[in-house]
Amino acid sequence: MKTLQIAVGIIRNPQDEIFVTRRAADVHMANRLEFPGGKIEPLETPEQALARELREEVGITPLEISLFEKLEYQFPDRHLTLWFWLVERWEGEPWGREGQPGQWIAQRALDAEAFPPANKPVINRLMAGQSATG
Repeated sequence: MKTLQIAVGIIRNPQDEIFVTRRAADVHMANRLEFPGGKIEPLETPEQALARELREEVGITPLEISLFEKLEYQFPDRHLTLWFWLVERWEGEPWGREGQPGQWIAQRALDAEAFPPANKPVINRLMAGQSATG
């Protein structure tokens, strides 16, 4: 069984909108919305992976991050440890650098059913207006 560590960025602007992208049609959890991020590589900290992934995927450099949630999720074929970071200051303007559609959605309008199931507890916290844990 695959075991993966994933760094995820919840990019939130001053208007309480969250930047999300849509997963490709040919990947696990195809066509669902997602927060940008990806695998933590060997010898990388979760923070380093987040910075790298956000540069690669959406073209921004995070300047201020705080740990929002760390959770474990089990799929039939893989076990994930997800590090969700709230990103409220960054350089650049987020966009889908890998060709993926991106959009801003009001935090209170997020729909957990549109995201992979591992995101549900995080979306519920965002919907409740809770802030970072770190």
